[in-house]
Amino acid sequence: MAGEARGVDSAVEPSGEVSACGSTATMVARIQKRYDGIRDLSARFEQVSHTVVLGGAAALEPAASQGEVVLAKPGRMRWSYLEPEPSFVISNGRVVWIYDVGGRQVTRVRVDRDYLAGAALQFLLGQGQLAEAFAIEETGCEDGEIQLALLPREPAGYERLWLTAETATGLVTATSIVDLFGNQTFLRFMNIEVNQSPEPSIFEFSLPEGVELLEVDTGP
Repeated sequence: MAGEARGVDSAVEPSGEVSACGSTATMVARIQKRYDGIRDLSARFEQVSHTVVLGGAAALEPAASQGEVVLAKPGRMRWSYLEPEPSFVISNGRVVWIYDVGGRQVTRVRVDRDYLAGAALQFLLGQGQLAEAFAIEETGCEDGEIQLALLPREPAGYERLWLTAETATGLVTATSIVDLFGNQTFLRFMNIEVNQSPEPSIFEFSLPEGVELLEVDTGP
């Protein structure tokens, strides 16, 4: 899985240095070109979250979940968590709905581009330029994949981000993010399909009967 916390204490600009995966700058450009050409993406995913408490001690055992995701430009997403408990995170690019099926509760968040960027989704949703937004360092190269550590150049809602991508295609197969509190989330994508033109309706949400709605407004 991507993004083992090996650190990016000396994150650098993409350089001409060559590893078994080629130059970092060339791979970053390949990944960027790949995502510039993608209108939408769907995949199965596995997620593992490590939560910490004050002082850096682990609060709980790592929490694992899995499901299906659909991402589409501009800024639309549908995360369907199937195990261990069903839940959904859905956005049409203007509003995010977070549906806790078992708790029969929906949180609706009005968002803007900055909110999506803070959620580390800006690039995958087609709104970011890797080389402009991050200082980038290669941290691994094996089995036809490159691991990159990304340090945000501007203040963000997370501390560090890692990407794993296929060297041949530039397709991202895994991500890892460490937030400002030290919590870390790993995502591995499988059975990836691109440019399938999903129905726009899957990025909308209708409140089921008997489900509580909580409103959160992040706007001015």
